[in-house]
Amino acid sequence: MADILSETVAPADLKKFEQIYHEQLSSNSVTSKAQFEYAWCLVRSKYSADIRKGINLLEDLYNTNQEGHRDYLYYLALGTARLKEYSKSLNFCSAFLSVEPGNQQVLSLQQTIKKKLEKEGLKGMAMAGGLVLAVGALVGVALATKGKPSQ
Repeated sequence: MADILSETVAPADLKKFEQIYHEQLSSNSVTSKAQFEYAWCLVRSKYSADIRKGINLLEDLYNTNQEGHRDYLYYLALGTARLKEYSKSLNFCSAFLSVEPGNQQVLSLQQTIKKKLEKEGLKGMAMAGGLVLAVGALVGVALATKGKPSQ
């Protein structure tokens, strides 16, 4: 499942579904299917701006279309996880699992997100610890040189 967070959409697929979406948008007749397929591609893009746009389209679908809630929630969880918005992503997973508790795909995604969150939390703590050591060393050097008489 770790691969799902790094998996990207094929450029040809993105272009195909983008074209369909924009054709329908220009005639003010966007179907939920076209919007979902375009959003599905966007959340799997390698560009964060595309992922954000996909999330916005999925949120719109979630709020206006009752039929695909489970799919919308899954891809909202995926998109937000790809943007490293892990707590938001876990909320989407929880919402999905409250309706369908045994869904292995979502349980696996949730576990992957928790591992990423833990890994990045440890990385952040290590960086903060390194910063504290560096500041401490600088203060120590400053104090040591201040105490020496100048020649």
